[in-house]
Amino acid sequence: MTEIVVVGSLNVDVVVPLAELPAPGQTVLGTADHRRAGGGKGANQAVAAARLGRRVTMVGAVGADTEGEWLTGLLTAEGVDTSGVLRAPRPTGQAIVLVTADGDSTIAVSSGANMWLAPEHLDPFGALLGGAGAVLLQQEVDAGVVAAAVRAAGGLVVLNPAPARPVDPATLARVDVLVPNRGELAALAGVPDGPADDREVDRLVAQARSLGTRGPVVVTLGSDGALVVTADRQWLVPAERVDAVDATGAGDTFCAALADALLDGAAIDAAARWASRVAAVTVTRAGAMAAAPRRDEVPAG
Repeated sequence: MTEIVVVGSLNVDVVVPLAELPAPGQTVLGTADHRRAGGGKGANQAVAAARLGRRVTMVGAVGADTEGEWLTGLLTAEGVDTSGVLRAPRPTGQAIVLVTADGDSTIAVSSGANMWLAPEHLDPFGALLGGAGAVLLQQEVDAGVVAAAVRAAGGLVVLNPAPARPVDPATLARVDVLVPNRGELAALAGVPDGPADDREVDRLVAQARSLGTRGPVVVTLGSDGALVVTADRQWLVPAERVDAVDATGAGDTFCAALADALLDGAAIDAAARWASRVAAVTVTRAGAMAAAPRRDEVPAG
């Protein structure tokens, strides 16, 4: 039986290594040949959860093209059930990933089939969504798809609100764990993204508690770790100290690992610590989907 259903995007990533990210209007030459890789926040989370040993089904869409076949083949090889991946009359999604040697990245996405996916396409998967232990969601698909999946979910709902855009309050009210970064949290709270100063934690806590989720908010802070916020407590979870190579898939691995720990009954702070350790392995490797570790590759805490 499926433990985790991931509803979201599947992209082919075209990764371009650079010495530094370009400024507006600037052309820069790559430091090495570009490479093709599997990606999309949904697909990344599905593979990350499968590598941790979970039984995972992916629900999404790719084009009726060779890239769609290649991408679904990658997921199948990782043990992800792709029976919920539909073929769309639009091309498979593409992401252009610009990444520097120290792990910074900028990503531009052409959504293609991901934005073809509509709420009614989830109707055949009602029993699947209702019976899964956890449903993982992101925002590289239409907002109506996210809302429909949240309504259909019978277990834990984990929403990674990336890329940043408004989320309907009725949808947020059904989210068990929200996992934004700083900018996404500010966007959801309708406030400017503030500076990283001595008051930042208090500001993030207030923003998180203003959203109306029914469970905790876990704010990912990159090299500063993660901030866990509940209705009456907050914890700062330090990041593991590693030599970063590529941070592209770290957030997706974090979300998958968080759901993994919560399904085992971990408290939210312990789950965030596990997710931080798993994500730390990810940033030491190139790529997004390909960088997700298997359970036995994660150092003991």
